[in-house]
Amino acid sequence: QVQLVESGGGLVQAGGSLRLSCAASGRTGITYAMGWFRQAPTKEREFVAAISTGGGATSYADSVKGRFTISRDNIKNTVYLQMNSLKPEDTAVYFCAGGPRYTNYAAEYNYWGQGTQVTVSS
Repeated sequence: QVQLVESGGGLVQAGGSLRLSCAASGRTGITYAMGWFRQAPTKEREFVAAISTGGGATSYADSVKGRFTISRDNIKNTVYLQMNSLKPEDTAVYFCAGGPRYTNYAAEYNYWGQGTQVTVSS
């Protein structure tokens, strides 16, 4: 089992920045591909970003490309999501996820954190 805990969410004004962290514990000797997803009220969970096990490959949703950066530190067992130029439409609960495949599809991730709230005011 792997446990994932997100942190770093909060309230920020439009145009501001936040950095989310996702700390993994448990069976972290097996390195997983990691992803960030988000869910806004009344909307379905959507893909935000993903990073391969070694960090050499990343992918982003079109809506965040150029503003968000995903990275990882495998020594610290932590994945990050740097979010710049935030917009009110970025308001959502952000979840990190881990799985055996580098993918944009939520269904292929086995492990999920509890989520952290990001609120962007206009």
